[in-house]
Amino acid sequence: MAFILKLLLLFWEFFQIGLFTFGGGFAMIPLVKQTVLANNWMTEADFYSFIGVCESTPGPIAINMATYVGSTQAGPLGSVFATLGVVLPSFIIILLIAALLKGLTETKWFKGFLAGAQPVITALLLSTGLIMLAKALGYGGNFAFMPNIEGIIIFALLLLIIGGAKKFFKKKLSSIQLILISAVLGIAVCMISEIL
Repeated sequence: MAFILKLLLLFWEFFQIGLFTFGGGFAMIPLVKQTVLANNWMTEADFYSFIGVCESTPGPIAINMATYVGSTQAGPLGSVFATLGVVLPSFIIILLIAALLKGLTETKWFKGFLAGAQPVITALLLSTGLIMLAKALGYGGNFAFMPNIEGIIIFALLLLIIGGAKKFFKKKLSSIQLILISAVLGIAVCMISEIL
């Protein structure tokens, strides 16, 4: 019975996240964080590490997060329930819009809704990015800062590489290239720090 309740809880929590988040996977990060911390499914440090893993694996970040959290809490069946929970609201809403409300996007109500939701989505994305950057560089919460030397070195090297690519090659690196470069930098810096 407890296992079934855990499956239903996973489904319900991720269903709410999928239902009330607009703006894609990154806008979901604060809600997923709040949910996993409130349910003691993950520590805050593990959560921020996991975001990096989700970003470097194929697929949408929200689905990757739901699948992973579900798996850690209730195995393969937990993955299925959490993933269905996060995906189902979008599926239902798009199906309804496509089938019943074809002219919805042209209404004042819909345009007003989007105009009101857009600043919130932008703020959620910006706050998530800033919090992740602060954590990577050593911010521990409650104004505690313990410099993460490895994180600072990787961040500085990445900025140099991005700037060099723009200056010398006159092009912007793709997200895939940035993830691969960051992974290589992370491995190299960690190996060097272990030697020293």
